[in-house]
Amino acid sequence: MASAALDLLDQVVAEMGGVVREGQRQMVAEVEEALHKGSHLLVQAGTGTGKSLGYLTPLMTHCLATGERAIVSTATLGLQRQILTQDVPQVLQVLAEEAPTIPRVALLKGWNNYVCQFKLGGGYPQDTLFADPSDFSDSDSSDSLTALGAEVQRVRAWAEETETGDRDDLVPGVSERAWRAVSVSKRDCLGRNCPMVEDCFAMQARENCQKAQIVVTNHALLGIHAVGKSTVLPEFDCIVVDEAHELESIARSQATVSTSGNSLKSVAESIRRNGKTGTDDLVAAGRALDQEMRKMPEGLIRGSGPEAFEEALRIAMAATLDVMKHLERLSSDSAGHGLTLAKNMAGQLAEELSVLLAHDESVARWVSRDRDSNPHLSAAPLQVSRMLASSLWAEHTTILTSATLDIGGDFLVMARQTGIEWSDKLWRGVDVGSPFDYPKQGIIYVAEHLPPPGREGPTEQALQELVDLAEAARGGVLALYSSRKGAELAAERLRSDTDLTVYCQGDDVLPTLINQFKEDEDSCLVGTLSLWQGVDVPGDSCRLVVIDRIPFPRPDDPLVKARSEAVSRNGGNAFMQISLSQAALLMAQGAGRLLRRATDRGVVAILDPRVRTKQYGSFIMSSLPKMWRTVDPVVVRAALERLNQQ
Repeated sequence: MASAALDLLDQVVAEMGGVVREGQRQMVAEVEEALHKGSHLLVQAGTGTGKSLGYLTPLMTHCLATGERAIVSTATLGLQRQILTQDVPQVLQVLAEEAPTIPRVALLKGWNNYVCQFKLGGGYPQDTLFADPSDFSDSDSSDSLTALGAEVQRVRAWAEETETGDRDDLVPGVSERAWRAVSVSKRDCLGRNCPMVEDCFAMQARENCQKAQIVVTNHALLGIHAVGKSTVLPEFDCIVVDEAHELESIARSQATVSTSGNSLKSVAESIRRNGKTGTDDLVAAGRALDQEMRKMPEGLIRGSGPEAFEEALRIAMAATLDVMKHLERLSSDSAGHGLTLAKNMAGQLAEELSVLLAHDESVARWVSRDRDSNPHLSAAPLQVSRMLASSLWAEHTTILTSATLDIGGDFLVMARQTGIEWSDKLWRGVDVGSPFDYPKQGIIYVAEHLPPPGREGPTEQALQELVDLAEAARGGVLALYSSRKGAELAAERLRSDTDLTVYCQGDDVLPTLINQFKEDEDSCLVGTLSLWQGVDVPGDSCRLVVIDRIPFPRPDDPLVKARSEAVSRNGGNAFMQISLSQAALLMAQGAGRLLRRATDRGVVAILDPRVRTKQYGSFIMSSLPKMWRTVDPVVVRAALERLNQQ
């Protein structure tokens, strides 16, 4: 049977002057079949496959043929923009020449990505809850305030010309400080009560989505939709989740709530100021909650906490409900737009407190402390997979794709994490490979002779191994560490024992450091988990990736501990399902930083011998790219020296 999607792909690739990739063609065929049958598909597409076109071409032909609406979700705003500004136009250009109609594509982001016309015009109620108080602190110089004002003025001029109000369309951009002064979150939006609702960019974006056949969004909004916080997406029939390995953690973060005595006090003060109503009881409740949490140790709360603590929570909820009742009786004519904000704040506080009061086994609660030793109370669902299954996968044909879905040798880990396994629909996993010749392009070296890593940071032997490898490569080193302390010690050692330029996470903002690393082919970049995923440095600038240790989650992390205990209660293997699966995924992502195009060459060096000496090491190694493997330090240093000389 002729494939409309494959024909479209061939034409798009020809228009781009590209070459046919068998893995990409296989992906198109697999996605097309899944959409036709209404079944779920997990498709692993290695770096260089061209997976965006691999799902966009069958998705667009399917939507044109059926009239269905599709959602495409990405992990980051950057990838979301790339799809909308690069990949989608390439497909639409060919479709416009061949088809009588083309699908309408719309972009959907979070509320604070759009400039607020009302706030920009000075009509928005002023409140330190909606902007960082440091933005207008007494320590600000007149020069810094003038610079901030100049940025806001530039946004104001741009707002009169832009059709989208999307921050990404403002070039050059402005500082976070300036953008906070001209945008609002969904909670802080006046909604239909805003006098400029007809000119609202965020509202217009959502209206455009109602008219579109394909909506490009991100995992944060998808997570909000999945956990039931808000119905932010239009009705849809099928969904593609790109970088699907990140969906579970992002969805869980959207479902996590947190509060503290200070935050209750701040919310109460904002409600009083905006709603023109008394909040003394809520302030007192926040103070009492803070006092009780200070008596509690950090960590997981099992079952009910101390009675005085639980009573303080109940009193805070009662005070919040009383405030809500009082606000409902007020007239908007007397309170103005601030009343809408006060109602929004009180309503959200009540929702958060209801979660924090939960005592069932499906929710974990814990106490943590910030740098100033102030206690915070947090709560999160133990499982988001079933939420995803019921709200997203149950009724919608789903395509999950990423370069790392096959963890430990199959797709079951990712099917469980994303909830696809709990769906009634049939699902299958397929690996369409990569255009890279991994055994010829890369080496995975395990420093088996090193001692196992300890809790005090890198060992002396591991630091010396890093120096030896960096000297052999003469730079081009991306060193990935599981802790900030480890990264700083490694950077310090490289700076003292080599003449290489060394950039360390924390020296500057991450985008700047990555750009410097790209431009300087013989430099080193050392960092923590932020660098393990999403860093794309092709070419000679990244020819050696060093992984210091297996990145197991911290055993004292309250949420990890609660999830592990829940797995054990149900008869499962908590180490395998929680700790090892997460570590293997991060290892695969870290190793994936090495080869970004077909001409790249290099080494992934793992300084943790446990991937060879422990039984679970085979699970991790089976999750990594199939590069040539060795444990011989002489062989790998010689390979790096040859690579440097080429």
